[in-house]
Amino acid sequence: MQPTSQPDRAAIVDLLGVLAYGELSAFDRMAADARMAPTTALRAALSEVAALEMGHYRKLVSRLAELGADPQQAMAPFVEAVETFHRRTEPRSWGEALVKAYVGDGLAADFYLEIAQYVDESTRQLVTEALADSGNAEFAIREVRALIAADPTAASRLSLWARRLVGEAITQAQRVAADRDALTTLIMGGVGDLTGIGLLTDRIMGKHTQRMAAIGLSN
Repeated sequence: MQPTSQPDRAAIVDLLGVLAYGELSAFDRMAADARMAPTTALRAALSEVAALEMGHYRKLVSRLAELGADPQQAMAPFVEAVETFHRRTEPRSWGEALVKAYVGDGLAADFYLEIAQYVDESTRQLVTEALADSGNAEFAIREVRALIAADPTAASRLSLWARRLVGEAITQAQRVAADRDALTTLIMGGVGDLTGIGLLTDRIMGKHTQRMAAIGLSN
């Protein structure tokens, strides 16, 4: 669906701000989680994925500056929600770190790509580039499936962990939406009504179900 009118600048700044902080936080998290890898090769692999997140971050803050927004101020409203999510979902094992990177990042990407349908073409293209899979999915799928093959009991533990991630992600997304009127207006203007919100949620959860199946976990 395309927007019927030009989105409010505040909504665009909010969208880019939350994405920029999300990318910055993802870099920090992955770089730290890489230390749990059982081999140096796996540690290097996740660190390389983390480095790509910084490239996305730079593009987003550059666009914010082009819009005349202060990138730090644009990100500030989202720091608490993003950090709360990470604090409440800190992985305790290599398997949990992989699932968090795969499930958590996948859910966020699906949600923001949906919102990006309602903004101008240049912003939509930037969001799409920033959220493009940087190899993280293939890497996580391969390694989690290897963990399950080595220890079949890991599947149930990691499935529970994934459900916890989904619940916390939804909680923090609702918190952001409630606090940012411009962003909420953008979403509602795109989907139209509560029925549209329901359809958007169904699409996101459908993709999540596919993602869980791909990684070898039950939804």
